[in-house]
Parts: sequence; structure tokens; C-alpha cells
Amino acid sequence: MATAKELRELKLEELEGRVKEIKRSLFDMKSKHNTGVLDSTADLGKARKDAARCFTVKREKELAADAALAAAAATASGKPGTGQAARAADAAAKGKE
Repeated sequence: MATAKELRELKLEELEGRVKEIKRSLFDMKSKHNTGVLDSTADLGKARKDAARCFTVKREKELAADAALAAAAATASGKPGTGQAARAADAAAKGKE
């Protein structure tokens, strides 16, 4: 189990690999649970939370990349950003303060 802080340090490709790994283990755990072999059902919840944490960090990274792209486009065009990407960039900037 990794914390969100640790996941934010990973590259996007590593994060996607982690998501695939968690989804695979979650599938295996569900299969074991259905057959009555799973030792601890709490592991299912932990795996789901890990997957959600990874998806959240992945989405944050995607939004940050979109915001950076929008900011670069706004700078190049000379117009201030007013779209969703600009608002996401503003929110990300406030979160870092």
C-alpha cells in the first residue's frame, strides 16, 4: 500500500503499471473470495482503496498536464486562460501554496 504522496512521485507510466497490478490482484482476490479461499476480506477493501488512490493521482497528473498546456497556449496567444484547464491550473497552484 502506497500513500498518495508516494504515488505522486511516480511517473505516469509507473502509475499505470501500478494500476494494472492492483486490478490484477483485485481480480484474483475476488476469485478467491467467491470460492471461499480468501484469507482476509479486508484485503479487498484495501486493494479497492489503493486502486482509487492510483486513479486519483493519475487524474491529477492528467489535469496538471492539461493545465500546463492551456497555460502555454494562453501565453503564446497573449490571451488569459478562461477555460476548465485554466481553472484547474489555478486550483493546482493554490494547492501547492
